[in-house]
Amino acid sequence: MAVFYDLRLMSLAVLMLVSQLDFASAAVRVFGLNAKGLDGDLIGRPDAYVKVWCGSTYGGETEHHNSNANPTWSKEFNFPNCNTNDDLKLEVWDKDLVFDDLLGTCGRPVQYGSFTVTCYLTKKGTLFYSYEAN
Repeated sequence: MAVFYDLRLMSLAVLMLVSQLDFASAAVRVFGLNAKGLDGDLIGRPDAYVKVWCGSTYGGETEHHNSNANPTWSKEFNFPNCNTNDDLKLEVWDKDLVFDDLLGTCGRPVQYGSFTVTCYLTKKGTLFYSYEAN
């Protein structure tokens, strides 16, 4: 009988631990952002930058590159508590003096694993990025 009592205690401890875990939560890292063939203003090339969200959490934005249709950004974004199936959203913008112009939006649900994504923007151009979700 002592074995069954110990087994019940062990089962109870395991259930308590499991109840504290959130299996839908993932640590997400977004990196390797670059774009090709961006088109912004009527005059000249865009001063492009990217804004990043995971679900409703805003991760920030990259630096902007002046007059560059093919920018590469070094900034990485980390979302420690993103949920699987939350939308990972990236917006590409053209920085202007008064109002910035939205060049396009990319969105996809977060999945576990490592992915490289190609996103065709509303206006001319393509955004490439990678993300990992653990």
